[in-house]
This record gives sequence, C-alpha cells and structure tokens, in this order.
Amino acid sequence: MKERILSGMRPTGKLHLGHLVGTLDNWVKLQDDYECFFMVADWHALMSEYADTHSIKENILDNVIDWLSCGISPKKSTIFIQSQVKEHLELYMFFSLITPLGLLERCPTYKEQLREVTNRVLSTYAFLGYPVLQAADILLYKSQVVPVGEDQLPHLELTREIARKFNRLYPVRKDTSRNTKFSNGVYKKEIFPEPEAILTKASRLLGTDGRKMSKSYNNYIALSDTLEVVRKKTQSMFTDPLRIKFADPGHPEQCNVHSYYAIFAPDRKTELDGLCRKAQIGCTDCKKELGQILVKILEPIQEKRDDLVKNKKHIFEILEQGKKEASKVASETIEEVKSLLKL
Repeated sequence: MKERILSGMRPTGKLHLGHLVGTLDNWVKLQDDYECFFMVADWHALMSEYADTHSIKENILDNVIDWLSCGISPKKSTIFIQSQVKEHLELYMFFSLITPLGLLERCPTYKEQLREVTNRVLSTYAFLGYPVLQAADILLYKSQVVPVGEDQLPHLELTREIARKFNRLYPVRKDTSRNTKFSNGVYKKEIFPEPEAILTKASRLLGTDGRKMSKSYNNYIALSDTLEVVRKKTQSMFTDPLRIKFADPGHPEQCNVHSYYAIFAPDRKTELDGLCRKAQIGCTDCKKELGQILVKILEPIQEKRDDLVKNKKHIFEILEQGKKEASKVASETIEEVKSLLKL
C-alpha cells in the first residue's frame, strides 16, 4: 500500500508562479507515489481573513481550477474542501484538550506572524490554535508523511508531539480499532502515526519588485493572468540596481530577473550571465525574453484552465466526490477516537 499524504493551501488569493514552483509542481510528482489528499484549507484561511471573508468562496473555486490545470488529477488524488468534512473540527477539539498553551505560544511561526502582520488582528484564540487544527488535518487521515518546507518543520514537530501524547494517554486495545493491525498479525499500540517530513525546496521567487511575492504588494504573476499581462509584468520587473546604462557591466547575482531564469530556464541563464557581465545584452531584452519563456510555460496551463472555467459543474462534481472520499476516512478515524475516549 502507498503511504498517505495530506497537504493543503489556504484560499486567500489567486495562485501565482511562487505556488507553481513551490508547491504544485511537487504535488504533481507526489501523487504518482503516494495516496494523496489535497485540501482547500478554508478554515485556516478564516483564521486570518475573518474580518473580510467575501473572496474566500470565489478563491476556493479559482484555486482548485489552478490545481487541476497544473496536473493535479482527481483520478490519482482526493481533492476536497476542509470545511465540508466536519471531522476536522471534531479532532481539533479533542487535540485542543491535550495541547499545552506554552507549546503554542513558543511556536516560531506564530511569533513571527504576530510581529510581521500589522494589517490584521491575529492575537486571537483561533490563530493561536492554528497548529492544533493543522495537526488534526494531518492525523485525521493518519498521514505517514507530509511535504513541508524547512520553515514549517516546527508545525510538523508539534503535530508529532500531539500524536505522541494522544497515543500515550489513550492506548489502543485489541478490540477498539479496526485499522491498527500489522500484516504479521501484531497489533499496534497507537492510533496515530508520527508523520515524517518530506522536505520541499522553498520557492526562490521574489515578487516583480524584488520584495517577497505577496498579494498585499500586488507584485506577483498569477497563473490566471492573461499572456499579455504576463509579458507586461515581466517588463516591469526590478533588475540590477547597479546597472544604470547599457554599457555598464551587470551583476546577475543581484538581479531578480536572473533568479527567474535560474528556475524557469537554467540553461539559458548560464549564457545570459556572461552576456550581462560584459554588457552585451540590456535589461529590457533580457526581460522580454523571460516574458516569452513564462508565456510558453503558462500557455498550456491556461488552455486547460479555460476549458475548466467553461465547465464549473465538473469542478463541483470533483469536489463532491473528494468530500465523500475524505469523509469516509475521516469518520472512521473519529469513530476510533471516540471509542478510545469512551464517548
């Protein structure tokens, strides 16, 4: 049997090139080797967007269309919306009973978000408990592995700690779980696995202005941008700040455009580095060529996207089927949990 993976995205805006190279390309590969559950994490989106929820529903559909356009297949993976599987919140409740506050308050990403996010009030009960819901998401499906970047490792370790504590407090008896038997007939003593990380490479893409790619800065190239918009945004990209005139030698290592070449056209980057350093190619031409490269990459994605947008009924059917598949697994897990808690 394939090992199981749970991964998700928050529907807080349009997906962009950073999502493509940081997550979606990886998901496409994983679905061939693992039993994948890919979740639209709308509860997680609400934890930061609770004051302005008007776009979440629209983003859910838009994001799923992008997933399918990039190669996520409902024949290989289960695609579903988090809030449509009620067991996520049930397991979140059970886990909240055993999770110490200090463990959550020490979480590095929680402290970082409180410092950096100034346009939203995040000092809420729900946002503090974000990692507990994340643990419930993962363990509800008894995921053995989770694709994460290095910055998310503290969250995964917290999930592992919650699993260990639950397993210790509520050991499985021979007659309480139907999914705990090894092939050799020996019974496990735990209901939840301690999931291992599959480290994914963090996206090295900055926004078109050289800052972190973010919808707040409006500095991203969306997967759904028209090809003409892709070209225009590429032409507006921040380049080498030390190169003022065409005759000035360039510094590719300081140029945001060249960082895009490193990901989308690494063979061409090597040649362009030399031309740039010798002032044999200008920034305008370099960006124009990059625009064409990005158009070539996005064109087949957008062709699939256009077909899917015309048949939204099919998208809803995929999500409904995903809900049924996810709910089946989730309800079995909750039955086991309630049995262990004598509920």
